[in-house]
Amino acid sequence: MKQHKNSSRRVALITGASRGLGKTVATFLAGQGFDLIVSARHVDALAAAAAELKQLDAHVLYLAGDVAQARHRTQLVQAARQLGRLDILFNNASTLGVTPLPTLAHYPLEQLEQALEINVLAPLGLIQEALPLLQESRGLVVNISSDAALGGYAGWGGYGASKAALDLISKTLANELHDVGVGVVSVDPGDMRTAMHQAAFPGEDISDRPLPDVTLPFWAWLLAQCPAEVSGQRYQAQGEVWEKVIE
Repeated sequence: MKQHKNSSRRVALITGASRGLGKTVATFLAGQGFDLIVSARHVDALAAAAAELKQLDAHVLYLAGDVAQARHRTQLVQAARQLGRLDILFNNASTLGVTPLPTLAHYPLEQLEQALEINVLAPLGLIQEALPLLQESRGLVVNISSDAALGGYAGWGGYGASKAALDLISKTLANELHDVGVGVVSVDPGDMRTAMHQAAFPGEDISDRPLPDVTLPFWAWLLAQCPAEVSGQRYQAQGEVWEKVIE
């Protein structure tokens, strides 16, 4: 593939991009002039999403795979190198873990380990892999969190623990990467009408939840900020005012 080393177009890498929030953000970024690298586990859904994104005049590379696998993370960063840069790393892919959601007292530890691998180790691994490119662009890492990271909700302990760990990783990385110009934020997108949210409430009507595009005003605001100025903060995308939640 031809490399675009001198491209002036910004590049974003988005995991979990075939549907829900990931697809919504990918569509928004394409409309803002970004070229995209998108990833998800299921190739057919990802290919369909990529075809839609290309209609927005974005250069789109799609690679199906599991972000918990180091090989796939390496492939994603290699794709960014082919495009010549990386401005935004959007760590959206995650898993609820066991469903229906069990209490921590009865959570199968092997499956909790798998959830932590996908929700904590995979985003960190992708950040580590992509860091040289992010340093070159003085880019921004966005890690998707959840109110479950703070709530202590019954049944949400496994998922919430993984997102709480990701929040701390985000804040720590923001401090560690300050001097090299890479910003890191965590974002709680709020309850939304997505397949993942439905899986957490099997058989229940979640039609009262908003679609992921309710978060679009936040993403427009975030992109207008200097990464260094927002780095280290935890945002609520559906909040009326975007400010720190964790000091």
